[in-house]
Amino acid sequence: MFIEKFKVESPNVKYTEDEIHSVYNYETTELVHENKNGSYQWTVKPKTVQYEFKTDIHVPKLGVMLVGWGGNNGSTLTGGVIANREGISWATKDKVQQANYFGSLTQASSIRVGSFNGEEIYAPFKSLLPMVNPDDIVFGGWDISDMNLADAMARAKVFDIDLQKQLRPYMESMVPLPGIYDPDFIAANQGSRANNVIKGTKKEQVQQIIKDMREFKEKSKVDRVVVLWTANTERYSNIVVGLNDTMENLLAAVEKDESEISPSTLYALACIYENIPFINGSPQNTFVPGLVDLAIKRNSLIGGDDFKSGQTKMKSVLVDFLVGAGIKPTSIVSYNHLGNNDGMNLSAPQTFRSKEISKSNVVDDMVSSNGILYEPGEHPDHVVVIKYVPYVGDSKRAMDEYTSEIFHGWEKHYSAAQHL
Repeated sequence: MFIEKFKVESPNVKYTEDEIHSVYNYETTELVHENKNGSYQWTVKPKTVQYEFKTDIHVPKLGVMLVGWGGNNGSTLTGGVIANREGISWATKDKVQQANYFGSLTQASSIRVGSFNGEEIYAPFKSLLPMVNPDDIVFGGWDISDMNLADAMARAKVFDIDLQKQLRPYMESMVPLPGIYDPDFIAANQGSRANNVIKGTKKEQVQQIIKDMREFKEKSKVDRVVVLWTANTERYSNIVVGLNDTMENLLAAVEKDESEISPSTLYALACIYENIPFINGSPQNTFVPGLVDLAIKRNSLIGGDDFKSGQTKMKSVLVDFLVGAGIKPTSIVSYNHLGNNDGMNLSAPQTFRSKEISKSNVVDDMVSSNGILYEPGEHPDHVVVIKYVPYVGDSKRAMDEYTSEIFHGWEKHYSAAQHL
C-alpha cells in the first residue's frame, strides 16, 4: 500500500509549533583488543550513539547558485525545474511527454514506513520531513561564458526542440555572473569559452564571490542559499606542506596569491566564510586539508567529490554485490565515450586523471573489507578509459567488463553497457 503522508507518534519525537525534535539511538558494535588469561583476543561489544535532530517545520525559500550555470548540467537542471513548475508538456517522436522528476531521490522514490494488517506500507521519500519543493527553487550562479541559459540549453542539445521552444522565454534573460577562471586547472580547450571571468588576485576573487552570494540572496529574497559546483573537472591540486595543509597556511596562501589554489577551493572558501553549504559535483580534490580544517572550525557544511550518477554508481553496486557474495573481482575494465563539453575537458590528461582516480577508488573499501578474497595490498586490475567523440553530444556511452575468480579457480565474466 502507498500513502502520501504520515505523522510520527513516539516518545523520541516531539512536535512544536516551529520545529520537530527527534532522538535517534544508533545501535552498533565496537571491537576491543584486550588481554584475557595471558593472550590477546578481539571482543565485540555493543555500542549506542544517541543523536538529537531539530528540523524546522517551516520550509525556507531556497536559492541555488551553480558554478558552471551555463553548462549542460546547469542549463538542463534549470530548464527541467521550470518545465515542472509550469506544467509543460511537449511532443517527442513517440508521445506527448509531461515534465516530471523521475530520477530524483527525494521526488520520485519511496520508503517503507511500517505495516498495516500485515501489509507493507510505503510513502514518498519527500514526506519524511518538511522539504523544499524543487519547483520553488530560485536559480543563479556563475560561468566563465556569458551565454544566456536559453542559448546554453540549445547548445547542450539535451532537451527536445519542442520543449526548448517553450522554455526559451523563461531562460533567455538568465545570464551567469562572471566566474573564476584559471587555465592551469582545466583543459586548454576551454579557453575559447572564457569571456566572462573575474579579474584580480585570489583574495579579490573570493571577495567577489562573497559579494555575489549576498546580492543574490537579497535580490531573490531567499532565506537560504546553497552553492553547487557543476563546472568543469579540475586537475588535482598538489598538497604542499606550508601551502594548503593547514587552515593557517591556506589562508596565507590566498593572501599571497599562490598559484596552486584552485578555483573550486576559492568558491568553497567563500561559502565557508558566509556559512553557505558548498557541494562539489566534480572529482577533483577541492577540499584540501586546510579547507577542511577551516570548515570544521566555522561549523560550515562542505561535501561531495563527484556526482557518480552513471557508470561509477553501477560499479560500486556491482562490486559490493560480488565481494559480499564471496566472488573475487580480479579485473575491472571501464570504457566511456561522450561528446559534450565535459568530455572535451576530460580529453586533457591532467583533468582525466581526476576522473580516473574517482572511478578507480570507488572499489577500494569493498576490496579491503574481505581479507579472505584478498591478501593485504592486493587489488583487482582496474583500467578506466574516457574518449571524446563530438558526434554523440551529451549522450554518454559506458561499457564495463568484470572478470572474477570463483570456486576452484574458475572465472566468471560480467559485461555491462549503459547509454545515458
